[in-house]
Amino acid sequence: MQPRPVQIGALVPLTPPGWVEAGRHLLAGLELAVRDVNAGGGIVGRPLELVVRDTAADPERAVAAVDELAGLDVAALAGEYHSVVARAAAVRADALRVPFLCSSAVLDALTEAPTEWVARLAPAQSRGWRIDADFLLAAGHSRIAVAAEPSVYWASGARILRDHLAPRGATVTELDLRALAVTGVCERLVDTRASALLLLAGHPEPAVSIVRSVRGDQRLAGIMIGAPAGQPEFAEWATSLGDDGAAIPFLRYLPERLSPLGARIETALRERLARAPSFVAFEGYDTVLVLADVLRSHGTDRAITAEAWPRVAVEGTRGPIRFSRAPGISVWQWAWAPIQVVDRDPAQPDRVRILHT
Repeated sequence: MQPRPVQIGALVPLTPPGWVEAGRHLLAGLELAVRDVNAGGGIVGRPLELVVRDTAADPERAVAAVDELAGLDVAALAGEYHSVVARAAAVRADALRVPFLCSSAVLDALTEAPTEWVARLAPAQSRGWRIDADFLLAAGHSRIAVAAEPSVYWASGARILRDHLAPRGATVTELDLRALAVTGVCERLVDTRASALLLLAGHPEPAVSIVRSVRGDQRLAGIMIGAPAGQPEFAEWATSLGDDGAAIPFLRYLPERLSPLGARIETALRERLARAPSFVAFEGYDTVLVLADVLRSHGTDRAITAEAWPRVAVEGTRGPIRFSRAPGISVWQWAWAPIQVVDRDPAQPDRVRILHT
């Protein structure tokens, strides 16, 4: 008789308006890790199984999925890419007392109050975006504009940048995309004499249109465009923008050199995706790696899983993973995933250059 599988509920954006390519990479990492765990004997002889639910970047849909998966008696929840969606899922998981290992979302305040039930692999937004701000300063940018859409995530990012840059003599001007058309963004950039524009906006739109407009405006030929949220990480960016999508620095959560484990998983992910894997795919793989280790060591009781976060010690694809309490962070946090500022090489847009670590 086949042993009953140990189930993990996976929250993934797989349809619009979710970022579908990011969701596919996240799911590819999750699925590959499940395959590898089962090839190694599963969870004490029981197969590991994903129960996947599409969040479509909708917080309400994510909450409904958490309710459903909790009722299916999954051992834990995993995944999610969009920060606002992950926040809704984390708050609900905390209320229902279901352990949730968040793969990719970076919003600092992932839950309303400190919780024992939620842990996270992605670095907190405040850490990554401060590193990006340091890169801007080192590159000589002191007049910075941010083209921002309305959301908790983008507002948080703009605040982090202002708070970090202002004491160092830089100015941050916010361009409200609710009030400005794409051409209006260009006019405001000319008026403010900004030397850098950061895209705090969704992909493909309006981010792609903003890049095209700025690149096509001769008055803005010297401006640097940046994308701290990582929009250029995925192949869809290069497909949409071609050469215009290169030389746009963005944050990436990978080490400068992968370990032997990371290199092996990179090869397997490349085969599964038929293209170079993003850091999101590695986050997905590491998520299942951590949960499998906890479930093997501590069993499938939800409360015991939540109690095990501070005892995790797993060699992940991007380095040793351990969780701790970080100041200002409400969940158990891997402190810290590696962070790079990179861009796509104008001479070879499918090649990524490391600019800052």
